Parts: sequence; structure tokens; C-alpha cells
Amino acid sequence: MPTAIVTDTAAYLTADQIAANPITVLPITVILGGHQYPESQLSRQTFYDYLKSDQELPTTAQVSLGQIEEAYDRLAAAGFDEIISIHLSSGITSFMNNLRVFCRDYTKAKIFPVDSLVASAGEANLCLLAGKLIQAGQTGEQIVPQLEHLRDTQQVFFAVDNLSHLARTGRLSNRSAMIGNLLNIKPLLTFDATGKIVAIGKERTMKKAFHYMTAALAKDLAANAYPMHATVIDANDPELSRQWVTDLHTLFPQIRVSQSQLGPAISVHTGEKTMGNPMATRLAIHLNALNNQ
Repeated sequence: MPTAIVTDTAAYLTADQIAANPITVLPITVILGGHQYPESQLSRQTFYDYLKSDQELPTTAQVSLGQIEEAYDRLAAAGFDEIISIHLSSGITSFMNNLRVFCRDYTKAKIFPVDSLVASAGEANLCLLAGKLIQAGQTGEQIVPQLEHLRDTQQVFFAVDNLSHLARTGRLSNRSAMIGNLLNIKPLLTFDATGKIVAIGKERTMKKAFHYMTAALAKDLAANAYPMHATVIDANDPELSRQWVTDLHTLFPQIRVSQSQLGPAISVHTGEKTMGNPMATRLAIHLNALNNQ
């Protein structure tokens, strides 16, 4: 019973990761003025140059159900009986709710819709774990509970340079944005248990935000015996990202550290220079599957 994976570009999987697994990636659409770009075809440089301009602010459109049906049909025709469909958090888009309704009537393959409740590396981790478990011969019924376990033990922190983008797109209140910008702070945010973005603190600098995150990671390490994995995520700030990775290796030599990015579809909401985590991913029984990527 062959099983495939479908996801969206908000996972920011690399070409090598996609090639090594039965993963189909569908593009979220990024709208710059009057032009629509599939995220996979929009360079980060073009996007961030536009973001710095005085032109109309960018927006996004989620993957359509027509794109989903076409992808599912193509995979079913290729012989896949099951499809695990892993997508951007339902807390910041209505897509997952629409997908669940669509899947009730889809009959060409058995669909397992999985709400990542996060974005970027958190979403990617679920896809990569699913890929490894598929390669190990497991079925969708066996895999989904393990994805949910990994999802529920992921902890995400990120700091934005400016709250105005989250406020404009309705992901955070305008009042919070006004206060944040007025005080020149770096708001600390996370995804709550329902996948919504919530404020949890504020720091004056990215350096202090990083200290907040590493303190949380140290607390988790002290409280849990199993190994962990941290991912540094940046929105067009590769130099700071590399510094954070170096610092994490120094502070926590016992954990695995990787890097990821926020592309246009998420940066529309967070803005440039957003820095994420360290994203403390408690791998538990899934550690070996992910470490063999």
C-alpha cells in the first residue's frame, strides 16, 4: 500500500529533502501588487526588495482545493493508495478546515490530513519523519499518531523585528503592534496549542531574545532525559543565523543543530529579520528517524 506525502511551500524543505522522500510540495501564492507568484518561483531577493519599497503591501493566497485535487489525482493514478497531507497551521489559515471537508468525499486514495500547528522547520520535521517512516514500511494509520506526538512536543519561539506586519494581516492586535513599535522592542512570540501566534514576552534586542530562547532550551534539557534537536530559523538574516548556530553548538554541544528559513509566504506576516527559536524539538522515539535524513 504505497503512501505519499503532500505539503506546501511553508515547510521550506530543501530540494534534497524533497528528492529523498515521496513528497509533493504545492506552492502558496504570494501577491506583490498586481502580480501573483507561486512561492516556489519567487526569489527571496525579489520579495524582500519589494517589501522595502513603498508599493502596496504583499498578501498571500493559500493552496487551492483545485491544486490539492489535481495533486491527489496524480498520485492516485501513479499507484499511491494513501496520502499524508501535512500543511501550515490552522491557527493562521483556514486551509486545513477546508481540506478536511474536501477529504471526506475524496475516494481515489485514503487521505490523512495533518495540521502541523506551526510553519517552517516545524512543518518540515513532520514531513521528514513521515518520509522516513514510509521508507521503513509503515502505513498512514501507523504514521499519523507518531506525527501528532512529534507535533505536540515541538516548542517554537520567534522574535520579530517589527509587529506591524502581523498586525496588518490580523495575526496580532493593532494595539500590541503600536506599543511594540513605539517602545522599539523585539516581541517574543510562539504558536499556542491551537496553532495561533501569541505574544509571550518582549526584549530590547535580538541578543536578549536569543538569551530568552536558550534559557527555555536549557530548562527543557534539564527536565528531560531524551535527546533534542534545535533549528535556527531566519527571515533574510543569514549572518545572524550562522552566529546563533555557532552559539548553540557552544552552549549545547550535546544537541543537534540545523538551520531553516522563512520565505515570502510567512515573511508577508512576520516581516524581514525575524529570527526563530532555537526550536526545541523533543524527538523522543523519533530521534533516529530524523537524524538519518
